[in-house]
This record gives sequence, structure tokens and C-alpha cells, in this order.
Amino acid sequence: MDTSLIAFMESQLEQTTSTFHRYMYPQIAWDSRMFGLIGPRGVGKSTMFLQYIKEHRHEKQMLYVSAEHIYFTTHTLIEVADTFAIEGGQQLFIDEIHKYENWSRELKQIYDAHPEMKIGFTGSSVLDISKGQSDLSRRALIFTMQGLSFREYLSMFHDINVPVYALDQILHHEARIQSLLHPIPLFREYLQHGYYPFAAEGNFDMRLHQVVNQTMEVDIPQFANMTPATGRKLKKLLAVIAQSVPFKPVMDSLSTVIGTSRNVLPDYFLYMEQAGMIGQLRDNTSGIRGIGKVEKVYLDNTNLAYVLGGQATDTGNIRETFFYNQLRVTTNVISSRISDFTIDGKTFEVSGKKKGKKQIADVTEGYVVRDDIEYGSDNFIPLWAFGLMY
Repeated sequence: MDTSLIAFMESQLEQTTSTFHRYMYPQIAWDSRMFGLIGPRGVGKSTMFLQYIKEHRHEKQMLYVSAEHIYFTTHTLIEVADTFAIEGGQQLFIDEIHKYENWSRELKQIYDAHPEMKIGFTGSSVLDISKGQSDLSRRALIFTMQGLSFREYLSMFHDINVPVYALDQILHHEARIQSLLHPIPLFREYLQHGYYPFAAEGNFDMRLHQVVNQTMEVDIPQFANMTPATGRKLKKLLAVIAQSVPFKPVMDSLSTVIGTSRNVLPDYFLYMEQAGMIGQLRDNTSGIRGIGKVEKVYLDNTNLAYVLGGQATDTGNIRETFFYNQLRVTTNVISSRISDFTIDGKTFEVSGKKKGKKQIADVTEGYVVRDDIEYGSDNFIPLWAFGLMY
């Protein structure tokens, strides 16, 4: 195996710690013949692969490569896999697969040529496995990972370990952070800079702006075959959203503002949603999760809202953004005709601590989710508790 690839893997492993694992770590089928881990930039996909290798490399022969390594300017993934197989390699991990031009075709060839080898890869969340040059959807298990929950933030940044709570446990006031009497100060920290693991590296605002720029100017245009000019329009659209969320998009007005056809805007919104830049709250008309009429558009998470919205960031928007962002990972969140959200027939009104039950008075099972309260009672639930669900 090329020494530069081995040296790169060792340097990456040297920098990797295993003191904290993301929520997806135990959910991934690591021994599958082929699996992919996709998600927005900066949520820790590469680190998860490296952690697994560091903890299990004594059990089998593994190789970690990044598809953006300079080695692949003159070599192919197939060459690496063939050489690794000859040397007895058992598990190949390919990071940033979306940076490699013929990724789907070569992954299929590796899969077919080396049935004894297990293959894992990471990719951008806008990567559509079924639309590559060779359909991998029947071969690869695909896992999707989002950013840190409030629970994970407490563990990673403050060494406060809290179990995962189900929605029903939270609604029955069972959620507790045993070693933290007053959770709201750390909850405020999380809302501003706790969603992305790279906050531990410092210069958070600068790093998040870089994530936004790369996503909007490189990732989405690359996968949607857009021109650089269209990429700039996408970024302008994100800026408009940041100043207006949550809002129901009026396509005619937006098309005028950013100078594009209204017919392409739904696609633009979908690309931005898949890339982890926005969240689209839908109704339940289709009966299929993730598909339906868009009722509201949010920025994807509260960190983006604070960094892109600046001083104009609205408190009510932050509350709704957090609730939708956290609960969409484990539940199907849809819009409510009379309140903010509906989940499994339950209605949720997200508000400040002075909000009463008036808006949900006539629903069968309604809850007021209050910011600024430490603990709940009756149908009043503290907002921070919904950050303990994954």
C-alpha cells in the first residue's frame, strides 16, 4: 500500500479521541458489506469512522483514505482496493466520497470484485445514492447523521452524561439532568454554538461561515450540476431566508428578489434542506414522511440562526427552530392548523414562560412548550427537555 496513504491514516488516528461518541455510532451496521454515512458538513462523520478504526484495528486489517487526498489525482479508488485486497485488507473506509468524480461506478466495481472486503464511506447529505452512475441503493445501507443534540453537547463539552429520553417520558416529566440543577445557562450556550462538534476547536463563527460557503457554493452546485452563478443565487436565497424565518415562502416574490424562475425554487429549497442549511415544515396531506406541502421554512439549526441572523435573531424563531430541529431526528414533525407543531396526534405550542393553554384548549392532547422554565408540570413542558431525545 502507498506509504503516503498509510501515513495520512496514522496521522488522522493520532488526532482522534474516543472519549465521546455520536448518537449514530452504535446504530451503524459496521460489519455490513457496504454502508454509507451521510450528513451535513461538520457534524462528525469522519471522526466517527476514525474512532471505529482506532478501537477495532486490532481485530481486522483496516484502511482509511480520504477521496480528496492528492494521491487520487493520479490513482483510482479501484487501484487502492485491489492493492489492499492483495495485502489481506478486510475493511476499507473512504471519507468524502463526493469529492471523487466516478464514486458510484467505482464503489460498485469494488463491491463486485472483492466480496470478502467490507466498505464504508462518508458523503455529503446532498449525495443521492440512487442517482449515481451505478445504482448503489440495493447494495449499500445508508445512515444519516445530524448535528449534536443538547444531550450530546452536555456530554462532549461539559462531561455531563444524561440518558436518552423518549417523547412520552418527557411529556410525563421524567426527563432529568441529575448533575445539573439549573440547565438553562448551558442550554443558552448550546443554542448559540453547540450543534457542531467543531465548536471545540475555537473560532466558531468563522468555521460555521466556511461550512455555509462550501455547502452553498460547492456541494449543492456540484451535485445539481449548477453554474457558479446559480450557486451565488442559492447563497442569496439563504440570506433572504435568514432574515425572514420562520416564513411561508411566496415563490413569486422570492424569484424576483434573487433573479430566477419561480419554477426552480422548490428544487433549490429541497437542495438546501438536504444539505443541512434549512428545515421545511410540511403538512400531512401526503401521508408520507418528509413529503407534503411546505407550511414554514426555518434555518436548519439555532447555531445557523444566530450566526446568519445576527442581532436581528428572533427569540420565538429560535424556540421553534430548536424544537423542530431536535424532534425531527426521532419523530415525524408536521405543521399544526391551530398551533405550531403536531407529532403523532399531539399538538405543541412553543412559547415563552408566560404562554397559557388558550391556543390548545380545544385539542385532545395538547402541550405548551415553554422556554425559560426549568421544570414542567401538567401540560407545560420545558423546551430544553426536548434536547435529550438522541
